[in-house]
Amino acid sequence: MYAVFRTAKFEKEVSKQLSKENIIRLENLEKKQLRMNPKVGDPLGFNFFREKRINGKRVYFLIYDDLKAVLMIGLSDKKTQQETIDIIKGNLGEYYNIIKEAIKRHGEYDYA
Repeated sequence: MYAVFRTAKFEKEVSKQLSKENIIRLENLEKKQLRMNPKVGDPLGFNFFREKRINGKRVYFLIYDDLKAVLMIGLSDKKTQQETIDIIKGNLGEYYNIIKEAIKRHGEYDYA
């Protein structure tokens, strides 16, 4: 089983961009699908970088098999998809530091 974490930026994007109905879908994705099988959605250049669509929005996440963790990192619509992907790819090292810190703070087996 994988732990699922969110960046602070992702949290802000969720509250601004998603309806209550879509927030429920996102939570189901995190708690039911990603914990058991994080390889859902479409790979984006790397097997560990993926997107999953929720009613017109794209949810971006990184899979860390070595840490048994998933980091939810971004949202976009089709219009800003490529820009968002490029920003994420440019910050992969920073995301690794974020996930390692999140695991330290919350414990290796604290599944979101």
